[in-house]
Amino acid sequence: MINLHFYSPVEQIQHPLYQEMQVEVFVKRDDLIHPFISGNKWRKLKYLLRKASLEQKQHLVTFGGAYSNHLLATACAAAKFGFKSTGIVRGEEVQNDLLMFCALFGMELIFVKRDRYRDKWGLFQHYFGSNAHAFFIDEGGASMEAVTGCAELMDELDRSYDHIFCACGTGTTIAGIIKGVEKYALRSNIHALPVFKDGRFMRDEIMKYFDHVPSFEMHVDYHFGGYAKTKPELIDFIQSFTAETGILIDPVYTGKLFYAIHDLIQQGYFPAKSSILAIHTGGLFGLLGMSDQFTIKRNVLVSNEAF
Repeated sequence: MINLHFYSPVEQIQHPLYQEMQVEVFVKRDDLIHPFISGNKWRKLKYLLRKASLEQKQHLVTFGGAYSNHLLATACAAAKFGFKSTGIVRGEEVQNDLLMFCALFGMELIFVKRDRYRDKWGLFQHYFGSNAHAFFIDEGGASMEAVTGCAELMDELDRSYDHIFCACGTGTTIAGIIKGVEKYALRSNIHALPVFKDGRFMRDEIMKYFDHVPSFEMHVDYHFGGYAKTKPELIDFIQSFTAETGILIDPVYTGKLFYAIHDLIQQGYFPAKSSILAIHTGGLFGLLGMSDQFTIKRNVLVSNEAF
């Protein structure tokens, strides 16, 4: 039986800027849910895993790039709950640390060219159409089951917040958060932060999960060049934020999220006494593909004593 219960805490972040601007900033630490099935990955997979189990499927097949946290989470979840797993990887065959973890959890990897990768259902049918035990999981876990899992985040909060922020890759997590806010009729302002360049298309992705027009705001100017792209100011922010708070963030999703919140506070975007909740969606293994962008600070101690 798949255990669907877990817990992640909420922490307040202390920073001189937040005190100066008289706002409170909190973070929902979904990155602490599990070392590998962390953040929104577990929320998006939990009901897909249950569906696969109820349908007596034994083989999870999913999709992602060479540094996909979703691939790693699915590989670990498959091993944990007794499934076989295959990851169909976008691009040329490579070896890296994240894919090594996937392989350690027993995931078989199939590399496909980028033009073929666009047709994920076609790829599933090509490789596994005759396999009655295979279960399709879209890239990032995007599905109504994933939205349901993400909506439950709101069940875990013991207070309301004026603003709730979440970074967006597929729109699934923020759609779930909106549904959770609607369920409790909260007055929270929802803020979606696409991590893609020209991320306005994300509104249509979010709207797929609604039969009405939900209320949320989008901030499309914090992509830093596009998906998995960075700039020196983002890297500098991540290094200082992590060192000052003890909360690790990554350049692909959560680094851009917290940079945006910090920048908006600095601009006076929020009224005094506002409460802000950021959703830490995990994804920290994305750092493995960008480790060369971070500098290690070294202090050289000079002594008069001879060695």
